[in-house]
Amino acid sequence: MKKIAGTLLGAAMIFSAVGWIGSVYQANRIEIAGAESVGEEEYEEVAVQNGVNLQIHAKASYLMDFTTGTVMFAQNERTHLPIASMCKIMTLILSFDAIKAGAMDMNEELTISERAASMGGSQVFLEANAKYPVKELIKSVVVCSANDSCVALAERIAGSEEIFTDKMNEKARSLGANDTLFANCTGLPKEPQYSCAKDVAIMLKELLSHEEYYEFGKVWMEQFKHPQGRYTEITNTNKLVRFYDGCDGGKTGFTNQAGFCLAATAKRNDTRVISVVIGEENSGTRFNDVRTMFDYAFANYATTPIVQANVPLETTGFVNGGKIKTVSVCPERSAFTFSKRGEKPNVTIETRLETLRAPLKKGERVGELIVFKDNVEVERVPLIAASDVAKANFFDRFRDVARGWNGR
Repeated sequence: MKKIAGTLLGAAMIFSAVGWIGSVYQANRIEIAGAESVGEEEYEEVAVQNGVNLQIHAKASYLMDFTTGTVMFAQNERTHLPIASMCKIMTLILSFDAIKAGAMDMNEELTISERAASMGGSQVFLEANAKYPVKELIKSVVVCSANDSCVALAERIAGSEEIFTDKMNEKARSLGANDTLFANCTGLPKEPQYSCAKDVAIMLKELLSHEEYYEFGKVWMEQFKHPQGRYTEITNTNKLVRFYDGCDGGKTGFTNQAGFCLAATAKRNDTRVISVVIGEENSGTRFNDVRTMFDYAFANYATTPIVQANVPLETTGFVNGGKIKTVSVCPERSAFTFSKRGEKPNVTIETRLETLRAPLKKGERVGELIVFKDNVEVERVPLIAASDVAKANFFDRFRDVARGWNGR
């Protein structure tokens, strides 16, 4: 075990494209007709995080670093509120989980049920009993919040939306999203269901861990093709993917009960952040408030690499029974520290190597690297062998013995 200490520097939307006027967005859709109006409860508390008041207008908000989970700003972040279509973040998580597990395939064609085709609100007008590729259904959920596609995916994965909803709640608990309760896979009004700004950020972070998501998250406008040759124009409900530098994903939501909601992510250089607002008065405000939080994050915080993926460390591991006695080791993935610009975070790393025996393959796990910030553990990164090490044969052992004699 070797310890290295050091301080590191720091409807689907069938509409014309919504106009952009200065930094103000026009309202882009109404997902649910006839939903209950927002109650009389007021959220007048002024959010001040780390001495900063960003003048956010939402009932609840949350801003965090994607990599480390560092919170930069929060307001009523654990208050239970309806989140409308942002609950589709969990629907997408379970869809990508099913694909990763081999239980569903992107190119698989699903037969649409009468129930899925009959869903109201935002939709791509799927045809009952027609077949659609899983990939296109997922795209329609990400881009235009299609309720009909959500139900089709839920029925394929779990057999029914009800069983799928149970899986959603189970997954939320496993992620530590303990202030969340789902009642369906779409976010359409149904009691009881709720979440909070912090939990939405946790769920979006999990969704972003699926690399396939980004293929869909940054789509702006496309045509959704139906089996009989009909097309539905779909436009991304998250306007920031076009109008904010670095934004490549997120999920909007709106009902009269929930107000206007948005969870979004943006990345610049090595820094990726997640921002959530719930209960905004209009569509323009939700985009402007998330933009404000993004601007604050990128202006005031920075991500500094600690170790780089696949770059050998000074540490080497002793290999028992190998043609060579030591092997270089490297982190399986990069590790970063996140802090305010100008700060000098106190970061140390510790390497723990396993007992290594030949033969050893390049990329084989050989230990772990532990990252401490201010003497508190913040991350563990697997260490892997940087090269192959073949098993020593008789002649190799004889050579080692001879060298030992000569050394006398």
